[in-house]
Amino acid sequence: MSGIVVTKSSPVLVVPSSDSSPAAGGDTDTITLSSFDKWVGPFPVTALFAYDRPIHKPAETVKKALARALAYYRPLAGRLVTGADGESCLSCIDKGVTFVAASASSAMELEALTTSAALLKDLAVYYPGDLCRDADPLVLLQVTEFSCGGFVLGITANHIAADGAGIAQFLQAVGELARGVSPPSVVPVRRWDESLPGLPASMLSTQRPTMDHKTQDDLVHLDVTVPWRLVRRIKAETGATVDQTVMAVLWRCRTRAAMSPSSQGDSDPESPAPLMFLCNMRAHAGARNGYYGNCFAVQMVPATKGAVATSSIGDLVWLIRRAKEKAPDILSGSSSTGSVDGDGDEAATGGGVAGEQPQPQVWWYNALAVVSWRNLGFEAVDLGGGAGPARVMRLYGERNVVPSCVVCPPCTLGNKDDGGVSVSSMFLKPEHVDAFLGELARLATST
Repeated sequence: MSGIVVTKSSPVLVVPSSDSSPAAGGDTDTITLSSFDKWVGPFPVTALFAYDRPIHKPAETVKKALARALAYYRPLAGRLVTGADGESCLSCIDKGVTFVAASASSAMELEALTTSAALLKDLAVYYPGDLCRDADPLVLLQVTEFSCGGFVLGITANHIAADGAGIAQFLQAVGELARGVSPPSVVPVRRWDESLPGLPASMLSTQRPTMDHKTQDDLVHLDVTVPWRLVRRIKAETGATVDQTVMAVLWRCRTRAAMSPSSQGDSDPESPAPLMFLCNMRAHAGARNGYYGNCFAVQMVPATKGAVATSSIGDLVWLIRRAKEKAPDILSGSSSTGSVDGDGDEAATGGGVAGEQPQPQVWWYNALAVVSWRNLGFEAVDLGGGAGPARVMRLYGERNVVPSCVVCPPCTLGNKDDGGVSVSSMFLKPEHVDAFLGELARLATST
């Protein structure tokens, strides 16, 4: 898809529609940030939704539905402000979100879309800095129409405003309103109930997100497919979920590739190689149905490179499952985690093979953070074509705390070719790519 030119209109601010009830969103003043919001910080996160089924005037349709949706999600049209107590909060002042209509000079080829980094970058709007400022809109949205009738919705959001599940809920509401469903099927809630448990104060004071590492120029953006035959075999053998299976596969294959002598990797078996993954805490914290603010935490599985490289996939699955079972302990402060950035990409801390307390030293390239978008609802964002997106992709910014990847949701493209679970990654140096792909291929064909 080289040579495609994306032409963008001037950005405009879309404010909540006056067609809906002024009280539709239920929030009319300011929203106090929860402990989950404060922990995340103002990190931008960008996702792309590719649709291969045409709809009538995609940009215009989405823009109108966006205005109506903001009447129900007024905090997203507001701004971050500093309150009298010096703490940040969300002000529902209806300043609006940024919207850009764009057109591409060619047809959209889904299979090749992920291979053109320059094109992907043109399909969204971005904040001017590494962090979102108080004056910036909380959401930036672009709709790019291709000559074939397909289109891509690109959304960049300040992570303080909502987490992945919250953004999925908001976009589903945009889709419902675009299809004439009103009001949205889920009543949105943004105000956190302070009577509910949150993250412990010790975590907020000692494990705030950091941006210590600029994404290395030699880390490659690699689109990986974990074959279904491999996923199904491991699930049958271990009883693991799809997410647990994919995490274990990526963890071992990447660790072995990074230790490979042929790729000049670090072969020290005692080097820490921790795995981190996100946990949706809504059920554990008792969050109300429809809550779209941040409500996630991160679990870390400490291990050495040697242990990960020589363990069976079943053993790694067991470690991941055990860490997931300890997720409720996070709210009481009795579970160990690493520090996290705005999309769950943590600053890694080393540890023993099965140790519970991580050590304070940061090990950048050895760490791996995995975020799953499979159960958030992104695949259900139907903007009027009768189906959700054919593909959902994560775009990585200028900075990344540790090598990370996103397990993408099952969309229509995956259902058509039944190839496997798609993973959007930024976790390998070029010299380790071939070794990683070789490890994945050998695992997929082993018996």
